[in-house]
Amino acid sequence: MKTAYLDCFSGISGDMFLGALLDAGLPFEALERTLATLPLKGYGLETEKVEKQHLFGTRLVVSVDSGKQAHRGLKEIGGIVEGGDLSTGAKHTIMDIFESIAREEGIIHNRPPGEVHFHEVGAVDSIIDIVGAVYGLESLGITSLSASALPLGSGFVDTRHGRIPVPAPATIALLKDVPVYDSGLQYELVTPTGAALVTALAHSFGSMPPMMVETVGYGAGTRDLPDRPNLLRILIGREHLEKQVETVVLLEANLDDMNPEWMGFLMERLFEAGALDVIFCPVQMKKNRPGVLLQVMGRPHQREELMEILFRETTTLGIRFRYSQRKTLRGEAIEIESPWGSLSVKKVLGQDGSSTVMPEYEACRRIAREKGIPIREIYHWVVSHNKS
Repeated sequence: MKTAYLDCFSGISGDMFLGALLDAGLPFEALERTLATLPLKGYGLETEKVEKQHLFGTRLVVSVDSGKQAHRGLKEIGGIVEGGDLSTGAKHTIMDIFESIAREEGIIHNRPPGEVHFHEVGAVDSIIDIVGAVYGLESLGITSLSASALPLGSGFVDTRHGRIPVPAPATIALLKDVPVYDSGLQYELVTPTGAALVTALAHSFGSMPPMMVETVGYGAGTRDLPDRPNLLRILIGREHLEKQVETVVLLEANLDDMNPEWMGFLMERLFEAGALDVIFCPVQMKKNRPGVLLQVMGRPHQREELMEILFRETTTLGIRFRYSQRKTLRGEAIEIESPWGSLSVKKVLGQDGSSTVMPEYEACRRIAREKGIPIREIYHWVVSHNKS
């Protein structure tokens, strides 16, 4: 699996993201051809190598024809994206990014997302940055992206809404639950477009995950910073076969007044929503009442959806949450031939390179019912006949 890590020591913007992908090997001609399929006119593209404090990176320059930019909403941007020669998955991801911006802008300006008119983010260059970044990751075969903590600047920036503080309101709203720190610089280091891209595309934030680095790219920003090279670094490689490290969100609630019959239904709803794990632990609560400690594990972007299910389906009045790292062995679903026909199992790769085949409950249960044999017999056969 190809993975990538964004080292955001100078922040992130849309053009820096796309410049880093180009520097790491994304063919400019292929990007240009793909962007040309969008019903979007009046611009030109070129790249240049620029120096930032003795380090060189690629800068994508978008030149837009003079004239007033159209104020586009979600509907107009959706029409542009739909008209491009992009994969269905890429189109969905691109629109998810614009919808996330519309939601936050709508909250800031007190209007529904569908009524939000994008200004800076709806301009030609920002559309190119977002479409190009999603296309670039797909074109390079990157299926997993993580990022460092993000440095934030301070001060003010001039926009079409007037003079606003840095980080911009849309930027800081998009960065909820993302680790950030004060850079000490009075510059805008993370733009709204950069924030929207990294929060939508990165599955975790923090230290670099274990990987075999194959390519490094540098995307250059426009300005020169006094204390660091204004570059975004992307490291592209492959995950270690023996281990994977990712960030997960852990949700907890104590329940002592809930009908036990509802527990099974709750677990079903959580797993249907994509929870990675759900457990119920018996505990003794205040006044020595027996209760249940509910723990749910999910991916960071699932936090709000899983919380909504917990509030809706349980009697809890509060939910604790925290972020944690987990390391997992790599596994894949495979089909093997058994005395009872084709059987789905899980092949797990160990840290020493060995592999283990493990039974899948639902597949074994199906055969046990169809053949009228004990399920333990099927489990025993899988384990004993498929040792590496």
